[in-house]
Amino acid sequence: MRLQEFWSRMESQFGSMRAQSVSHDHVFGALGGRTPVQAIEAGLPVRRVWQEICKEYDVPPKDR
Repeated sequence: MRLQEFWSRMESQFGSMRAQSVSHDHVFGALGGRTPVQAIEAGLPVRRVWQEICKEYDVPPKDR
């Protein structure tokens, strides 16, 4: 998954304001105690970050 696709999915799923909040403010234990943005910057695969967000926020399987 490319970073551009990640942001597109985030905005589609959460709306632009909430997508920014989730990605910059929510700390995920499964991402090493990082926010999604920090995890991506640390080199975690974007797809993995997206999957962890989907698990945490119960994103329907069709939207994952």
